[in-house]
Amino acid sequence: MNNRRRLIGTVVSNKMEKTVVVEVSRTYQHPLYHKVVKGTKTYKVHDELQCNVGDKVSIVESAPISRTKRWVVEKIIKVEVRQEGELDAVSEVVEGDAA
Repeated sequence: MNNRRRLIGTVVSNKMEKTVVVEVSRTYQHPLYHKVVKGTKTYKVHDELQCNVGDKVSIVESAPISRTKRWVVEKIIKVEVRQEGELDAVSEVVEGDAA
């Protein structure tokens, strides 16, 4: 086994070609106040597996692929199940609220 870091996160955007944005959440204890804090960070990840928004994926560290990409999707852990036309209904509601 190699020593590359592996993280688990959720795909939040797949609008680029062969690139997805993955949000990784972690909880940790604040060093001074000892309160449990939730932190999130987004990574641009190289995607050959055709991930969709909402999928839970495992990402692995790699050599730099571009200026911002240093991670690769290793495997899709859980596929987000969406009904046909669900995204259209959500976008209509959002557009209706904005108007």
